[in-house]
Amino acid sequence: MALLTPLLAFLYHLPQVYKWLLKPYYVASLFMSVAFLLIRKTPGICEHLSTQREDGNPCDFDWREVEILMFLSAIVMMKNRRAITVEQHVGNIILFSKVANVILFFRLDIRMGLLYLTLCIVFLMTCKPPLYMGPEYIKYFSDKTIDDELERDNRVTWIVEFFANWSPECQSFAAVYADLSLKYNCAGLKFGKVDIGRYGDVSKKYKVSTSPLSKQLPSLLLFQGGKEVMRRPQVDKKCRAVSWSFTEENIIREFNLNELYQKSKKLNNILRQLPTFNWVHDNDNEPWPLSQKGL
Repeated sequence: MALLTPLLAFLYHLPQVYKWLLKPYYVASLFMSVAFLLIRKTPGICEHLSTQREDGNPCDFDWREVEILMFLSAIVMMKNRRAITVEQHVGNIILFSKVANVILFFRLDIRMGLLYLTLCIVFLMTCKPPLYMGPEYIKYFSDKTIDDELERDNRVTWIVEFFANWSPECQSFAAVYADLSLKYNCAGLKFGKVDIGRYGDVSKKYKVSTSPLSKQLPSLLLFQGGKEVMRRPQVDKKCRAVSWSFTEENIIREFNLNELYQKSKKLNNILRQLPTFNWVHDNDNEPWPLSQKGL
């Protein structure tokens, strides 16, 4: 069952996966993930590799390599149990495959291990995962606009994501958050984002740490009347985030999105039904209502 669920999820999202695989970042990542497999199995190359197999066949895995690959599979399965998107599933497979490749190459030949590790470091520093570019109803704040926007109208409830572009967790969550904004955005319930990796003052003011050790990225904060009402994940006394899964179901339940959305729709209907006035100016240039619109 543990293998069946990820497989069904993969097949369901197969068209979307194909789109990712065509992107240069994922093409290069997948190639690096299977580098050891290619070298060990490619005729003309594998014959020159060392092996610990009893039959002396250098073009097949020895018992230690099989053990490392089985251990890798177990780790990937454990990590993917908490993954909430297909991007996270694919990202976990790529990440731990690279770790296994480093170990396997160092075990095979220290020079090959150093070369592969150097390639991984260069790739990490120069290549970034493609950002989510799909539809969304999200307002992006800067350090100069976030306070004014949150306090502009006390009737508006804001859900704001504090994120950093360099965080893999934030990149994976982008599609989930965008989908929530498409479903629940209305006049009285709005969605925002602020890049605290770029605006450090916002990070300090709202006490959301950008340290990878704190595991506070991404953080979702709910604002009503310009004041913070709740946040997820919660933070303990040591300024570390309490483990929390950013699934769409968890967010809808914890933030009561269905209830907030219904209240916001009622508020929106009330505002629409209020009479709108045409305004004229008297001799002192003071505005006063002349008539209701349409009368």
